[in-house]
Amino acid sequence: MQNFDDIRTLLQEDLEQTDTLLQSRLSSNVALINQMSAYIIGAGGKRLRPLLLLLCARATNYQGEHHQLMAVVIELIHTATLLHDDIVDESTTRRGKDTANEVWGNAASVLVGDFLYSRSFEMMVEPGSMKIMQILSKATNEIAQGEVLQLLNCQNSDLTEAEYYQVIERKTAVLFQAATQIGGILSEVDEQQELALKNYGLHLGNAFQIIDDVLDYESDSETMGKEVGDDLAEGKTTLPMIYALANTSGADKQLLEDAINNADTSQIKQVINILQSIDAFGYTRKQAKKSADLAKASLVDIQPSPFKDALILLCDLSLARKS
Repeated sequence: MQNFDDIRTLLQEDLEQTDTLLQSRLSSNVALINQMSAYIIGAGGKRLRPLLLLLCARATNYQGEHHQLMAVVIELIHTATLLHDDIVDESTTRRGKDTANEVWGNAASVLVGDFLYSRSFEMMVEPGSMKIMQILSKATNEIAQGEVLQLLNCQNSDLTEAEYYQVIERKTAVLFQAATQIGGILSEVDEQQELALKNYGLHLGNAFQIIDDVLDYESDSETMGKEVGDDLAEGKTTLPMIYALANTSGADKQLLEDAINNADTSQIKQVINILQSIDAFGYTRKQAKKSADLAKASLVDIQPSPFKDALILLCDLSLARKS
């Protein structure tokens, strides 16, 4: 097993059934909801979060069918957050396509996002597990708090690394964590294994978001499906910029501070040159690798299997990704 396609092949039947279930559960007698849902789901993406739930369920020898249902729930929650994020960030493109708010407007996007959230809550009760419902309700609340925290920190060049990690754990890692923990809960693993999967998801989610923040500066718009420097345009102070602000002085530091405090990308090339000159991207990737290594180490109590191998491989693939 060497790449993401190999992992998808390992789970081919589960993924196909999950996709079928996803499409059927998005059905509504409101035409606009069907139209927007088809557009959003059809936009693609790796669907990493539902994949993680399926892998963790299989890695702990789950033999039922609720893992596919819960994978859909995770995907619906994630998609709802993306709809709302694009409105808050005033984004016009995602994955190389116009965002839903660009096509249908903010009002429709907010309401369809609410539909996806409420549909996910309808579905999450079906396994009859109070613990799963508690995890998912807490996760959605944490995500909302993370988004508000990020909004409050916009155009703040004084943001610390500790404050940055508070944001990414809430807005990204908690849903990874919920997905991996629920995979174990479905299998009725012991507390030690459940904690192992929970920690794995948290650390992998952190690594994934840290690399995302590097790619916002390092990649290109064609590969990412959005504009380079979008985070800066939204006034977001991410880890490469935090490191750079702590390791520059004089005119360079002033340029970076002005860019963040004014959400200004007019000098994006100079900003990137400064980040490169002090190896801010190298530092940030090292922090991502620390999180990925913690994720791998968390799996020590999980029995060997091709599914565990896939979970380990995902840590490496998350560090190496280009989009």
